[in-house]
Amino acid sequence: MSVGHIVLLGDSVFDNQSYVPPGRATRDALQARLPDGWRVTLLAQDGSTIDEVTRQLLEVPPDATQLVVSTGGNDALSEGGLLSERVGSVGEALWKLAQIAERFERRYRAMVRRLRARRLPTTVCTIYQGNFDPSLQSITGVALAVFNDAIIRAAWAARLPILDLRVVCSDPEDYTNQIEPSARGSARLADAIADVVLQPGSRDPPQPFR
Repeated sequence: MSVGHIVLLGDSVFDNQSYVPPGRATRDALQARLPDGWRVTLLAQDGSTIDEVTRQLLEVPPDATQLVVSTGGNDALSEGGLLSERVGSVGEALWKLAQIAERFERRYRAMVRRLRARRLPTTVCTIYQGNFDPSLQSITGVALAVFNDAIIRAAWAARLPILDLRVVCSDPEDYTNQIEPSARGSARLADAIADVVLQPGSRDPPQPFR
């Protein structure tokens, strides 16, 4: 197998060094799971949003062979005030959520177009559900489903592989706080990413839009 160079884009799902012991971050765990000669470059930054992935793309090394992006969680968190708003009906709450999701999807699709412009195999991650108090966990999961639906539609339309982090990081032990991956979470993320990037055909160029 020829060597590869994986570039991680996005937010603290990948850039979680400050939340775990040294050498236990997502980037470190992924590097340890790849064959000899493969490299991992971390361009993701803690706190970044969908729009900032565009800037990260400017720093992609010329020898990169695959991109993996996890973004959108901070954008969704910035809309968290909606959960405490008073509304007159469930329908009104859903309408407000739909308006937010529509704006989110437009920005996410624009980001996907910029990813595809690099003409590198690219994997897109959904937003995991975090580790909130039980009363908030179910509400958060329902709200995030709207954003994840937008991510899945955008990735599917662009024929990009999707890695569903809701399944990968599904236990409280996968988090070091409410939203950051723990060392165990990093290991599970690394296993899932390695499974995708090492699949036969994973380094083929992206397919045309539908």
